[in-house]
Amino acid sequence: MKQLTKIQPVLIAIIALAFNLTIFTGCGSDDASQNAREALTNNAANGATDNTKPSLSAGAVGSDNGAPTGTPTTTQPAAPAGPTTTVSFEETEFDFGIINEGERVTHVYKFTNTGEEDLVITNAKGSCGCTVPQWPKEPIPPGATNEIKVEFNSTKKPGKQQKRVTIDANIPGGKTFLTIKGEVTPAANEEGAVQ
Repeated sequence: MKQLTKIQPVLIAIIALAFNLTIFTGCGSDDASQNAREALTNNAANGATDNTKPSLSAGAVGSDNGAPTGTPTTTQPAAPAGPTTTVSFEETEFDFGIINEGERVTHVYKFTNTGEEDLVITNAKGSCGCTVPQWPKEPIPPGATNEIKVEFNSTKKPGKQQKRVTIDANIPGGKTFLTIKGEVTPAANEEGAVQ
């Protein structure tokens, strides 16, 4: 009976090993999981039940990116490829005041490439579909000025509004932001009541 008690942990380890090898084949493995498998096999072969040796667990099996499963990974924002430059806007925020619902407001944000490399704007996107930016697609040389035009459509946008435009460019941090804000007076319905 004593002999059976010593063998049980070894049998459980062998079954767990076989089960984990079947599940994790093709998921990518790393040296730690290989070492854990070898340690279990050696433990089983030697009849050892030392709990200080590595054991195979879900956390020991590597993921496709090489990080152990269960380890949180963080991603950094993509840095601009190539040389960076700097940009200076005359203003980064515009308040259009009070308008009636359904009106469109357009504002031009003027900027200068204050760095020593060409400024390349790769994208500009509004925080919602009601805010649409237009930006220069060609590189802006050092010292040159240009503009980004932003249109806000107030249809179905009553009340106070504040929208942001995110600009991706080859600048430190990769992004800069413009804001357009104001207040939209709700439109009256057919009976003349404010909606």
